[in-house]
Amino acid sequence: MWLKVITLIKNKHFLSLAGNVIMSGLALVTMVLIYHALSVTDAGIWVFFQSILILVETFRSGFLTTAFIKFYAGATPGRKVEVAGSAWWIALLITGILLLANIPAYFAAPYISDYSIVLFCKWFGVSYLLSLPWFMATCILQGEQRFDQLLYVRLINQLTFVAGVLLLYFTSGVTILGVLYAYTASNLITSVYTLLMRWTRIRNITHRNQTLTVEMANFGKFSLGTTLSSNLFRTSDTFVINFLLNKQAVAIYNLGQTLMQLVEIPLRSFAATAMPELSAAYNQNNPISVIGIMKKYTGTISVVLVPAIIAGCLLADLPINLIGGHKYMGTDAANVFRIFLTFALLYPADRFFALTLDVIHQPKVNFYKVLIMLVANITFDWLGVKLLGSIYGIAIATVVPVLIGTLIGYRALNKYCPFSLWSVYTTGYTQVKIWLNSIHSRKRSVQIL
Repeated sequence: MWLKVITLIKNKHFLSLAGNVIMSGLALVTMVLIYHALSVTDAGIWVFFQSILILVETFRSGFLTTAFIKFYAGATPGRKVEVAGSAWWIALLITGILLLANIPAYFAAPYISDYSIVLFCKWFGVSYLLSLPWFMATCILQGEQRFDQLLYVRLINQLTFVAGVLLLYFTSGVTILGVLYAYTASNLITSVYTLLMRWTRIRNITHRNQTLTVEMANFGKFSLGTTLSSNLFRTSDTFVINFLLNKQAVAIYNLGQTLMQLVEIPLRSFAATAMPELSAAYNQNNPISVIGIMKKYTGTISVVLVPAIIAGCLLADLPINLIGGHKYMGTDAANVFRIFLTFALLYPADRFFALTLDVIHQPKVNFYKVLIMLVANITFDWLGVKLLGSIYGIAIATVVPVLIGTLIGYRALNKYCPFSLWSVYTTGYTQVKIWLNSIHSRKRSVQIL
């Protein structure tokens, strides 16, 4: 029995899923503290600030993450050194540009009325500089499929942030600036930790290969466009609400949207483990295997999500009360969550179709796809606010771009290797059935013994 437990713990899928569950759980704890301690308006200010910070961070993570894993996974040891060195050079260049951009932004801050944007203008350069080493470590550890070490890095980052917010909660009280200081300190501590553990491969920068750097940059500019447009798609809702409604609506909408971690946790976890598998199959020139891996992940997650989605719709009010507190009861947060859940089964297909397109050297398709989704999202968000005058219009409108993205991704992958959309879900059903039968067989074996 202990051997089976150890095998499970060492399984990369388990480690990736466990890591995302733990991280989401800790992030949820932090969110509970912030939402309970801050007013609805202040919570909205923090949410909008983080949305801008994450969006701009995409210029680095979007440019490098997919490109790094693609060139790193399955490469020879010598090649890996060159990839790491080239990636570091690109990361330093991007971070340097962001630091330079922070100088005029800092002096422009006093002339800006929106406090969220003021905070961003003053702090974004420091934040990106302090997070650089641990960001690079996550790229390298994911490329090496060391999800155990990747979990340690994320734990350090999230635990220090939670500890900082808890310290504020039980001492001077939680303020927006206090939360910002705790966030900055967590990035610094995590980066120091990864440097001490030598997981950043920063010394490999001396082995930068100019040809490889150009090749990674050419690939990265399309994956950047895809990731940036994707993040714009996700944050455009927040921007529309912030400027057309108010900060209170931002906090309420974000609370309902945050509960979609129920769907995002397995998606992020299995996307991290699928990327190296898909890359290896593509590098072996095996299109059938690439599509087979994609179908297995997409279909299995979709089938597993069905009972979770039903439970989420029935019990939506409970987590809203636990996370946000009584001041969010009776607001639109629970219904926003329910609306998102109704079309959540499209998420796995959209995510893994996009991931597979990146792997098969079609990031340009993803880029144009997400641009179309972004335009559709903003257009229907605006129409939703004008027609319904509330965040309901924005939540309902989100189904349109997700459906568009899924169909575009499916059509592009069919040109690479034909498959039916229905086969994705039958493959998932078969995988889940095999898994359940395996569990049932083990239980019977234990009973017999």
